[in-house]
Amino acid sequence: MATGGEEDWDSVTYLRARPKSGQAARSQQAVNAAQRHGLDIDTQKKYAAGTNKQMGKGADTAKLDRETEELHHDRVSMSVGRAIQQGRQGKSMTQKDLATRINEKPQVVNEYESGKAIPQNNILAKMERVLAIKLRGKDIGQPLVAGPKKKK
Repeated sequence: MATGGEEDWDSVTYLRARPKSGQAARSQQAVNAAQRHGLDIDTQKKYAAGTNKQMGKGADTAKLDRETEELHHDRVSMSVGRAIQQGRQGKSMTQKDLATRINEKPQVVNEYESGKAIPQNNILAKMERVLAIKLRGKDIGQPLVAGPKKKK
């Protein structure tokens, strides 16, 4: 013990608490030693350990596994693509000319004509106005008849 400012060299102070008995072994050496002594070893997988996640992935994963419906976006029909192509050629326009008139890239016009594009009403409306043919609704390919303008 310390007397009058001197330190006792025989006493040792540990700053860390000893691990409690029955606590999980965290090293491979401890697991191997337990196996050699014939002790029971229990392993558990902790999901999202050390992260801020509140729920496991089990419910979402199971829901996705049960889902059998194939989801995909609708594409422009080939009849619309042919109508765009015929209307464009009827006005002696190239794909680039049409794209310039509707303020889109030539690739967009190409995708619409080939049936690969996901239909967007604003682009179809611009093409209808420039080509003067219907591209939406029932009478696809018919001349566009301008109705009376709505008063505000």
